[in-house]
Amino acid sequence: MKKIAVFTSGGDAPGMNACIRAVVRTAVYHNIRVFGIERGLNGMIDDNFVEMQTHSVSNIIQRGGTVLKTSRSKSFLTKEGRRKAYENLVAYGIDGLVAIGGDGTYTAMDVFTKEYDIPVIGAPGTIDNDLYGTDNTIGFDTAVNTALDAIDKIRDTADSNDRIFFVEVMGRDAGFIAMDVGIGGGAEAILIPERHTQLDELVNTLRSGWGRHKGSQLIVVAEGEDAGGVFELAEKIKSQIPTFEYRITVLGHIQRGGKPSARDRVLASRLGSAAVDGLLHGKKGVAAGVVNNAIVFTPFNEAIKKNKPITEGLVQLAKVLST
Repeated sequence: MKKIAVFTSGGDAPGMNACIRAVVRTAVYHNIRVFGIERGLNGMIDDNFVEMQTHSVSNIIQRGGTVLKTSRSKSFLTKEGRRKAYENLVAYGIDGLVAIGGDGTYTAMDVFTKEYDIPVIGAPGTIDNDLYGTDNTIGFDTAVNTALDAIDKIRDTADSNDRIFFVEVMGRDAGFIAMDVGIGGGAEAILIPERHTQLDELVNTLRSGWGRHKGSQLIVVAEGEDAGGVFELAEKIKSQIPTFEYRITVLGHIQRGGKPSARDRVLASRLGSAAVDGLLHGKKGVAAGVVNNAIVFTPFNEAIKKNKPITEGLVQLAKVLST
C-alpha cells in the first residue's frame, strides 16, 4: 500500500481533527503517501484531493469541527456518483480509504466496497454514540460535557425561580447523550427513544417532587423521544398540571462544537492510527472501534444494523437517583 486517502462525512463531531491527524502521521510513519479529500463524499466526486504531510496536521488536535470539511452527499447515492468517485481514486492511485463519520458514512462505504474493490476502513465520528462495535464514538464525550455545562447553568436559573426546565439534547435515534447528561446533571426524568414515554408516570414524578419541597425540576429529553417532541410534551404536562411554570431549552448544534475533550482526542488518535494499521494488514469493509479498551474491527453492515443498547444499569440508576 503506497497511497491512502482520508475524509470526514456527515455531521461533524469534536475529535475528527485528532483522527485526521492520527491517520496522516501514522501513514507518514509507514512511508505511505496520504491525501485528504475535502468536503466528504462530494469532494471525492468533485476531485477535491489534496496531498497531506506531517505539517499539514500540526496544531489541529485541539480544534473542533473538521479541517477537511464535511457534507451529506445525494450524488453518492447514485451509481453514477459512486463511479465518478472511484475513477478519481484510481486517477490518484489511492490504495485504501479511511472514512471518518457515522451510520450514513458507513452505509455509503458498505455499498461502495461491494461495488468496487478498494479497501475502506471506518472510524466512528458521531456525537450520538449509536454505532455498534465501539464503546464510545468520537465526539460523544465532548458533546456530553458541553450539554452538561449548559445544564449546570440552567439549574442556577431554575433554582432561582422555582421552575421546571425541559432541556432537549441531540439523539434522534439514540438516548446515550440524554442518559449521561441526565444522570450527570441530576435530572428528575430522562426521556429517550429507547423507552416509551409514560406521561402519567412523568406527571406523578413532578408532583412527587413538589411534595418533597423541590423548588426546581429538570427534565432531559432526547430529540427522538416518542411523546411528540419537547414542546408538545411540555404542553401535555401543563394540561394535567395547569399551575406549573416551565421553560424549554433546545441545546441543538452547540453540542457539536468546541474543543474536543481529552478522552475524545485520545480515542480519535487511537482509532485513526488503528484504521491505517488495519489497511496495512489487509482489512477492508470494516470499522475500527474500542471495546473494553482494546481495538476491534467490525464489518460495516454489523456496525450499522446491530443494536447498541442503553445500559440497563444506567436506566435503573437514573430512576433511583431521581427520587
